[in-house]
Amino acid sequence: MAASVHKDFQGPDWPLGSIAVATPGTPVGLMSLVDPGNYNDPGTPSGTGMAEYTQRCNQIIFQGFKNNGTTFVANVGNIYVMRKGAGGGAGNRSDPGACVLIIPSGQTGVIGSAALNRNDLSPYRYYIDADNIGDAAQVTLLIF
Repeated sequence: MAASVHKDFQGPDWPLGSIAVATPGTPVGLMSLVDPGNYNDPGTPSGTGMAEYTQRCNQIIFQGFKNNGTTFVANVGNIYVMRKGAGGGAGNRSDPGACVLIIPSGQTGVIGSAALNRNDLSPYRYYIDADNIGDAAQVTLLIF
């Protein structure tokens, strides 16, 4: 059975799905399931398929679980929430200058902004990396 792909641009909640890492050390974008072409990434030049507004949120919730096709199970290792590398940094789990949050197996982490400020967080800014093949983060955006 195929997983749901929600496009709840206005919220109040927007589940992005289970973002799995196929190759540890190669981060995967948070929006990879709902916008695989990165059409709405602020860094992508204007073109076909763009939404009227760039997606923004007030909180991003990360849960250290993967989906095994039947249910959610705790990951084997850590999940790393990363930003793109800068100044020659790799932007993966080995780059401490790009690491925003480390989520241990089966735990939850949150990145939040001030309420009623819709211009604070862009989900395109963040990537997921993992210690193990197939580990994932269940990601949900909250839009107030």
